[in-house]
This record gives sequence, structure tokens and C-alpha cells, in this order.
Amino acid sequence: MAPVVGIVANPVSARDIRRVVANATSLQIADRANILLRVLAALHACGVRDVLMMPENGGIRAHVERGLMRARGNGASRGEDIYPALHTVSMPVTGTVADTHRATAEMRRAGVSALVVLGGDGTHRAVAAECGTVPIAGISTGTNNAFPEHREPTITGLATGLAVTGRVPPHIAFAANKRIDVSLASGATGATVTEMALVDVALVTERYIGARALWRTENFRELYVTFADPEVIGMSAIAGLLEPVGRDESGGLMVRLSPNGDGTGDCRKGVTTLNAPIAPGMMARVGVTDWRRMPAGVAFVPEVTAGSVALDGERELSFTERDRLSLTLRDDAFRTVNVAAVMRHAGQNRLLTGTPVPVAAVF
Repeated sequence: MAPVVGIVANPVSARDIRRVVANATSLQIADRANILLRVLAALHACGVRDVLMMPENGGIRAHVERGLMRARGNGASRGEDIYPALHTVSMPVTGTVADTHRATAEMRRAGVSALVVLGGDGTHRAVAAECGTVPIAGISTGTNNAFPEHREPTITGLATGLAVTGRVPPHIAFAANKRIDVSLASGATGATVTEMALVDVALVTERYIGARALWRTENFRELYVTFADPEVIGMSAIAGLLEPVGRDESGGLMVRLSPNGDGTGDCRKGVTTLNAPIAPGMMARVGVTDWRRMPAGVAFVPEVTAGSVALDGERELSFTERDRLSLTLRDDAFRTVNVAAVMRHAGQNRLLTGTPVPVAAVF
């Protein structure tokens, strides 16, 4: 069967408080549509003829359809079509994260070969929760984008197209990714809530969810990350500037933060002061008391007894002294398209030239 690619484009990513307190980018709907048109053109060039898209009321699809109509008009006289056919998942639109969950599940059941995702860490987390074994190709359009790598969308589309059409071997085309599973057992009801994070779990002393996005470092207490990258922003940057941990390494890192939170604690008490980029254009002094590796499959019980849990930069859960909280990192939790490896393989084997790689002479 011909491969079908799914698309999840979040029209409201990059709309949190960090646009106000920092210098975060907020892409316009037309910009998001233009990104999709670049991806669609690249997919079509690789032989993908059908795309299934999440419905939304933000206007992305309307802009994309206008672009498709213009292209058909311009290419009609030459008999050209540079884009795949665009189909929409049949489902109601609520304007909440439930749309992403449902659309991803529906596309998985429809048998899509990969999912191209436009959004930040939160959008990608919602897709990863429902994608199963379907690989994700992430494109950064959110506020904090630690999980989706920054890359020209045309290249992401090309890599996805080459991967799903079988022109690149699966062991090269797809990469395994980690996640942190969070379990919160209520001491009052006995019920257990489970969540997950793709990049980081932060525990803060504030018990209310509020504006959700993290930016006040004086409330930070503990941090758990799947990878620690000094080139990204957000909570993962704190860990990455202490001890880098790669995406392809097993396990992650746990960091304990100073109660002072602003790095002004007495150094003789073992507090390390770190100046970290916690949001776009926002540097913060963070006090660190210690850090250690977080092995895969080992349940960590935090020292913090009450507060809230932030998943990938946004507060999602609150807990009290009566509740039981544990965190476990999982290796090989889901797959992504390995764009760098695919494009390197494409260049080495001249996949986009139509000519075979010459055999080296043996002397």
C-alpha cells in the first residue's frame, strides 16, 4: 500500500505567558501554513500522495488549501501537481489538547506511516502519548522547543518521505526516544493518575496550576530530564549545563535545586550557582545542591512533599503530603524520524539523483 503521512499542526502553540515575560516567538497562522506547504511539497517529491491532517479552527487548513489551489492553477497548464492530496480526520473540534490526542489515535488506527508534528514540547508530548509505534517527525513552532530539533521544514519533509517510502532502511530512518512516566497516587481517594514527559519533569513548591508555564526559578526544587542538552532552552538547559546527557544515551539526569532558588545561597553550604537560559531571551540564576544520573527503569521518589508537577515546562498536576509521587525513565518509549541520519544516507547513496552510487575501484 502507498504510505500515508499524518499531520498534527497546533494552531495555538507558543501562546503561553513566556511570550510576555520573555522574548518567545509566536508564529502567525499564515507562517504555520507556509511551513506545512514546504513539508507537503517535500513529501510529494518523495512519492507520498496522500496526507491525513488533524482538523482545527485556527485557520491553518484554510491557508494551506488556498496554497494548494494556487499551485493547481499555476501547474494546470503543465499537468503538474506538486502537493499530495489533503484529507482531514473526521472528528469534532474542541480547541483543546483533546483534539491532538484524538486525531493522533485516529491517524494511528488509519495506518499512517509517520506523523509530522508542528508545535512545542507540549504538543509533541500529546502526540507521543497516542502514537504507539508510529514515528514522529517534529517541527518547532512552540515557545520552548527542547524536544523538536530546529531544522528547515523542507528537510524534515524530505526525510519523512524518504523514510516512509522505504528508500532508507528502518534502522537508519528511525530512532528510539526516552520518556519519564509520572505516577501520582492520591492519599485521599486511593486513585492513581499517570502522566508522561518527553524532556523534563520539574517539581515546584507552588500548589496551584496558575499560568502553567514555568519561569519563576525561586519555586524550583527538583528536576528530572530524559536528556540534558546545553544547546536547548528550558529546564533541560539547567541539567545540560551541569552534565550533558545525549538523546541516544540510556537514562537521564536528576537535579536538586536550592530552596533559595536564585543562586544567592551560601556556597559553603554546597550550593552551586548556575546561570541558565530557562526561556527565550531569559537568563536566570539557579541554585543547585546536587545532581546524579537517572537510570532507566528505576523509580525515583522525590524529596519534595507538596507542590505541583510540571511536564515539559508546564504545570499539570498538584500534590500534597498525603499523596505518593514517583518518576521512572523509560528507554525506547517511542520512535522519531532520524532526519540527520536519513539525509546523510540520501546523500551517500544519491537517493535524490536517480543514479546509483558508483562502485569504488579495487586495486
